[in-house]
Amino acid sequence: MTSQLIRGTTILPADRRPVTLHTADGLALVGELARPEHLPARATMVCLHPLPTHGGMMDSHLFRKAAYRLPATAQIAVLRFNTRGTGSDAGTSEGTFDEGNAERHDLAAAVDFVATEGLPAPWLVGWSFGADLALRHGLLGDVVGAVLVSPPLRSATDADLDRWADDGRPLTAVVPELDDYLRPPEARHRFARVPQAEVVEIAGGKHLLVGRTETVHDEIVKRVRPEACPLAREWPAARPVG
Repeated sequence: MTSQLIRGTTILPADRRPVTLHTADGLALVGELARPEHLPARATMVCLHPLPTHGGMMDSHLFRKAAYRLPATAQIAVLRFNTRGTGSDAGTSEGTFDEGNAERHDLAAAVDFVATEGLPAPWLVGWSFGADLALRHGLLGDVVGAVLVSPPLRSATDADLDRWADDGRPLTAVVPELDDYLRPPEARHRFARVPQAEVVEIAGGKHLLVGRTETVHDEIVKRVRPEACPLAREWPAARPVG
Protein backbone atom coordinates (compact mmCIF):
# COMPACT_ATOMS: atom_id res chain seq x y z
CA MET A 1 0.00 0.00 0.00
CA THR A 2 1.31 3.45 -0.91
CA SER A 3 2.06 5.74 2.02
CA GLN A 4 1.48 9.47 2.00
CA LEU A 5 3.24 12.19 3.96
CA ILE A 6 1.20 13.42 6.93
CA ARG A 7 0.64 17.12 6.27
CA GLY A 8 -0.97 19.88 8.30
CA THR A 9 -4.44 19.21 6.89
CA THR A 10 -4.24 15.42 6.91
CA ILE A 11 -7.00 13.62 8.81
CA LEU A 12 -6.13 10.09 9.90
CA PRO A 13 -8.74 7.47 10.86
CA ALA A 14 -10.38 7.85 14.27
CA ASP A 15 -13.71 7.53 16.01
CA ARG A 16 -14.70 11.19 16.42
CA ARG A 17 -17.87 12.51 18.00
CA PRO A 18 -19.13 15.78 19.44
CA VAL A 19 -19.53 15.79 23.21
CA THR A 20 -21.03 18.09 25.81
CA LEU A 21 -19.34 18.62 29.16
CA HIS A 22 -21.47 19.67 32.13
CA THR A 23 -19.89 21.82 34.83
CA ALA A 24 -20.66 21.84 38.54
CA ASP A 25 -21.99 25.40 38.19
CA GLY A 26 -24.53 24.40 35.55
CA LEU A 27 -22.92 25.18 32.19
CA ALA A 28 -22.79 23.09 29.02
CA LEU A 29 -19.44 23.14 27.21
CA VAL A 30 -18.91 22.22 23.55
CA GLY A 31 -16.27 19.58 22.82
CA GLU A 32 -15.07 16.68 20.71
CA LEU A 33 -13.65 13.29 21.62
CA ALA A 34 -11.38 11.53 19.12
CA ARG A 35 -10.53 7.89 19.93
CA PRO A 36 -8.54 5.22 18.09
CA GLU A 37 -10.79 3.67 15.46
CA HIS A 38 -10.31 -0.07 15.96
CA LEU A 39 -8.04 -0.32 19.01
CA PRO A 40 -8.45 0.71 22.66
CA ALA A 41 -6.98 4.01 23.75
CA ARG A 42 -3.81 3.58 25.80
CA ALA A 43 -3.71 7.14 27.18
CA THR A 44 -5.81 10.31 27.07
CA MET A 45 -5.00 13.95 26.33
CA VAL A 46 -7.25 16.57 27.91
CA CYS A 47 -6.53 19.69 25.85
CA LEU A 48 -6.73 23.13 27.49
CA HIS A 49 -6.64 25.81 24.82
CA PRO A 50 -4.95 29.24 24.65
CA LEU A 51 -6.54 32.51 25.78
CA PRO A 52 -10.03 32.84 24.26
CA THR A 53 -9.91 36.64 24.30
CA HIS A 54 -6.98 36.35 21.85
CA GLY A 55 -8.44 33.69 19.58
CA GLY A 56 -7.73 30.54 21.59
CA MET A 57 -10.26 27.72 21.23
CA MET A 58 -10.53 23.95 20.87
CA ASP A 59 -9.57 24.26 17.18
CA SER A 60 -6.26 26.02 17.90
CA HIS A 61 -3.84 24.33 15.54
CA LEU A 62 -1.79 22.12 17.87
CA PHE A 63 -4.94 20.58 19.35
CA ARG A 64 -6.87 20.29 16.09
CA LYS A 65 -3.93 18.47 14.52
CA ALA A 66 -3.53 16.30 17.62
CA ALA A 67 -7.14 15.15 17.18
CA TYR A 68 -6.43 14.54 13.48
CA ARG A 69 -3.32 12.44 14.10
CA LEU A 70 -2.68 11.04 17.55
CA PRO A 71 -5.56 8.56 17.87
CA ALA A 72 -4.11 6.75 14.84
CA THR A 73 -0.38 7.29 15.29
CA ALA A 74 -0.15 6.99 19.10
CA GLN A 75 -3.34 5.21 20.24
CA ILE A 76 -4.19 8.28 22.33
CA ALA A 77 -7.73 9.56 22.92
CA VAL A 78 -7.90 13.34 22.45
CA LEU A 79 -10.52 15.38 24.30
CA ARG A 80 -10.69 19.03 23.33
CA PHE A 81 -13.37 21.52 24.33
CA ASN A 82 -14.19 25.21 24.48
CA THR A 83 -13.96 26.71 27.95
CA ARG A 84 -16.85 28.86 29.12
CA GLY A 85 -17.83 31.61 26.70
CA THR A 86 -15.45 30.34 24.00
CA GLY A 87 -16.62 29.62 20.46
CA SER A 88 -15.33 27.66 17.46
CA ASP A 89 -16.83 26.00 14.39
CA ALA A 90 -18.20 23.32 16.72
CA GLY A 91 -20.23 25.90 18.67
CA THR A 92 -19.97 28.20 21.66
CA SER A 93 -19.82 27.02 25.25
CA GLU A 94 -22.22 28.55 27.74
CA GLY A 95 -21.05 31.09 30.29
CA THR A 96 -18.53 33.91 30.17
CA PHE A 97 -14.76 34.08 30.33
CA ASP A 98 -13.53 34.40 33.92
CA GLU A 99 -9.76 34.87 33.54
CA GLY A 100 -9.03 31.29 34.59
CA ASN A 101 -10.99 31.37 37.85
CA ALA A 102 -14.39 29.76 37.24
CA GLU A 103 -12.69 27.80 34.46
CA ARG A 104 -11.64 25.42 37.23
CA HIS A 105 -15.13 23.96 36.86
CA ASP A 106 -14.54 23.46 33.13
CA LEU A 107 -11.31 21.54 33.74
CA ALA A 108 -13.00 19.44 36.42
CA ALA A 109 -15.89 18.66 34.06
CA ALA A 110 -13.40 17.43 31.45
CA VAL A 111 -11.62 15.17 33.95
CA ASP A 112 -14.98 13.83 35.15
CA PHE A 113 -16.00 13.12 31.54
CA VAL A 114 -12.81 11.14 30.97
CA ALA A 115 -13.61 9.03 34.04
CA THR A 116 -17.23 8.49 32.96
CA GLU A 117 -16.07 7.36 29.52
CA GLY A 118 -13.61 4.93 31.08
CA LEU A 119 -10.70 6.49 29.22
CA PRO A 120 -7.23 5.56 30.48
CA ALA A 121 -4.30 7.54 31.87
CA PRO A 122 -5.52 11.14 31.52
CA TRP A 123 -2.85 13.78 30.98
CA LEU A 124 -3.55 17.51 30.94
CA VAL A 125 -2.00 19.26 27.95
CA GLY A 126 -2.34 22.99 28.45
CA TRP A 127 -1.21 25.57 25.93
CA SER A 128 -0.52 29.17 27.01
CA PHE A 129 -3.62 30.20 29.04
CA GLY A 130 -4.44 26.49 29.21
CA ALA A 131 -1.03 25.78 30.76
CA ASP A 132 -1.77 28.19 33.59
CA LEU A 133 -5.20 26.54 34.02
CA ALA A 134 -3.50 23.16 34.39
CA LEU A 135 -1.07 24.50 36.97
CA ARG A 136 -3.76 26.27 38.99
CA HIS A 137 -6.53 23.68 38.92
CA GLY A 138 -5.20 20.43 37.48
CA LEU A 139 -4.31 18.31 40.51
CA LEU A 140 -7.48 16.27 40.25
CA GLY A 141 -8.49 12.64 40.59
CA ASP A 142 -6.82 10.27 38.18
CA VAL A 143 -4.83 12.92 36.28
CA VAL A 144 -1.42 11.36 35.67
CA GLY A 145 0.48 14.58 35.03
CA ALA A 146 0.64 17.64 32.81
CA VAL A 147 2.46 18.89 29.74
CA LEU A 148 2.56 22.69 29.58
CA VAL A 149 3.07 24.18 26.13
CA SER A 150 4.28 27.81 26.01
CA PRO A 151 3.42 28.33 29.69
CA PRO A 152 3.22 32.08 30.39
CA LEU A 153 3.12 31.76 34.19
CA ARG A 154 0.98 34.89 34.28
CA SER A 155 -1.90 33.79 36.50
CA ALA A 156 -0.16 30.69 37.86
CA THR A 157 2.00 31.49 40.88
CA ASP A 158 4.88 29.98 42.80
CA ALA A 159 2.27 28.64 45.23
CA ASP A 160 0.74 26.63 42.36
CA LEU A 161 4.17 25.30 41.44
CA ASP A 162 4.77 24.35 45.08
CA ARG A 163 1.55 22.33 45.14
CA TRP A 164 2.77 20.34 42.12
CA ALA A 165 6.12 19.88 43.83
CA ASP A 166 4.45 18.53 46.95
CA ASP A 167 2.09 16.31 44.96
CA GLY A 168 4.87 14.72 42.90
CA ARG A 169 2.97 14.18 39.64
CA PRO A 170 5.10 14.58 36.50
CA LEU A 171 5.24 18.02 34.92
CA THR A 172 6.86 19.03 31.64
CA ALA A 173 7.13 22.57 30.28
CA VAL A 174 7.63 22.83 26.51
CA VAL A 175 9.07 26.33 26.07
CA PRO A 176 9.75 28.08 22.76
CA GLU A 177 13.19 29.63 22.46
CA LEU A 178 11.67 32.95 21.32
CA ASP A 179 8.52 32.95 23.43
CA ASP A 180 6.78 36.27 24.05
CA TYR A 181 6.14 35.62 27.75
CA LEU A 182 8.50 33.03 29.23
CA ARG A 183 11.75 31.96 27.59
CA PRO A 184 13.76 28.87 28.50
CA PRO A 185 16.30 30.44 30.93
CA GLU A 186 13.56 32.02 33.05
CA ALA A 187 11.42 28.89 32.73
CA ARG A 188 14.25 26.75 34.12
CA HIS A 189 14.55 29.18 37.02
CA ARG A 190 10.80 29.24 37.75
CA PHE A 191 10.28 25.49 37.43
CA ALA A 192 13.38 24.66 39.52
CA ARG A 193 11.15 24.72 42.61
CA VAL A 194 9.35 21.61 41.23
CA PRO A 195 11.88 18.75 41.55
CA GLN A 196 10.08 16.49 39.08
CA ALA A 197 9.57 19.22 36.45
CA GLU A 198 11.34 19.07 33.11
CA VAL A 199 11.83 22.05 30.80
CA VAL A 200 12.13 21.29 27.08
CA GLU A 201 13.30 24.06 24.75
CA ILE A 202 11.88 24.32 21.21
CA ALA A 203 14.69 25.85 19.18
CA GLY A 204 13.56 28.80 17.07
CA GLY A 205 9.97 28.46 18.27
CA LYS A 206 7.67 31.36 19.07
CA HIS A 207 4.68 31.42 21.41
CA LEU A 208 2.13 29.99 18.96
CA LEU A 209 4.62 27.39 17.67
CA VAL A 210 3.59 27.78 14.04
CA GLY A 211 5.65 25.37 11.98
CA ARG A 212 6.61 23.32 15.06
CA THR A 213 3.59 21.01 15.29
CA GLU A 214 5.47 17.74 14.75
CA THR A 215 8.15 18.68 17.27
CA VAL A 216 5.60 19.63 19.93
CA HIS A 217 3.52 16.50 19.34
CA ASP A 218 6.67 14.40 19.70
CA GLU A 219 7.44 16.02 23.06
CA ILE A 220 3.87 15.52 24.28
CA VAL A 221 3.72 11.87 23.25
CA LYS A 222 7.13 11.15 24.81
CA ARG A 223 5.44 11.87 28.15
CA VAL A 224 1.88 10.72 27.56
CA ARG A 225 2.64 7.47 25.70
CA PRO A 226 6.38 7.01 25.14
CA GLU A 227 5.87 3.58 23.52
CA ALA A 228 4.40 5.38 20.48
CA CYS A 229 7.54 7.39 19.76
CA PRO A 230 8.84 8.23 17.27
CA LEU A 231 5.56 9.31 15.72
CA ALA A 232 4.88 8.30 12.13
CA ARG A 233 5.42 10.97 9.48
CA GLU A 234 3.70 8.92 6.79
CA TRP A 235 0.46 6.93 6.75
CA PRO A 236 -1.24 4.60 4.28
CA ALA A 237 -3.93 6.39 2.30
CA ALA A 238 -3.83 9.55 4.43
CA ARG A 239 -6.82 11.74 3.59
CA PRO A 240 -6.14 15.47 3.06
CA VAL A 241 -8.92 17.96 3.73
CA GLY A 242 -10.49 19.33 0.56
